[in-house]
Amino acid sequence: MVAKENSTEEQLLWKKWIEYKDSEAGDLLIRKYTPLVTYHVQRIGASIPKNISRDELKSLGMMGLFDALNKFDYSRELKFDTYASFRVRGAIIDGLRKEDWLPRSSREKAKKLEAKIEELEQRLLRHASAEEIADFVEMPVDDVYQTVQEHFFSNVLSIDEQLQDNEEVEAKSFVIRDDAKKTPEQQMVKQELLRDLASQIQQLNENEQLVLSLFYTEELTLTVIGEMLGLSTSRISQIHSKALFKLRKLLASEMMNA
Repeated sequence: MVAKENSTEEQLLWKKWIEYKDSEAGDLLIRKYTPLVTYHVQRIGASIPKNISRDELKSLGMMGLFDALNKFDYSRELKFDTYASFRVRGAIIDGLRKEDWLPRSSREKAKKLEAKIEELEQRLLRHASAEEIADFVEMPVDDVYQTVQEHFFSNVLSIDEQLQDNEEVEAKSFVIRDDAKKTPEQQMVKQELLRDLASQIQQLNENEQLVLSLFYTEELTLTVIGEMLGLSTSRISQIHSKALFKLRKLLASEMMNA
């Protein structure tokens, strides 16, 4: 009965907002769906530097929510939560991309670290642990995890980001390929990468597998995962970073071929 009453109340709010642009109705709808913004801020915030203000992410997300409110067609068979999620996440990602959240110095640091990792692993003839890499490059282990994680996220943000290099005469940009037009060879390579990735995930320890599953499959925030497992959010974040580090090569290949 309560759920039905809530549904009826929301329908009335939508009617007032869509037909009359009633400011009070709009404000109530914004308040109702603000937790959706908080959710996406927490998820995206788990993969970016700590110096980026979460308030700024929330501000970007709220702009996306308001945009969704203005463009949503309530007559269609689509839940507002689903529609707004795309708008909110897109607004945050676009905002980060435009602000160039990862400075050039940090990008260079990530590239140099990858080069050092390659050098070390060629010496060892095996994958190096984060501790071995940290010792080799003389930097804290946590910095190694953070740099690798930022590097992954910067690749996601850079999909359509224009390259700005003074040595280049013409600007270049990344283009998103149409998945529907992938060649059989590309499909086969992708399937092989996914199989390899699944196999590598099986080699992670139980906590790492569980955190990845809850974060990427169940789409829970690190805070909620911590509460479920009785661990602090920082500890869950560390487990998440370690898992990504171990999978870094296959993840990089997957992003290049996605």
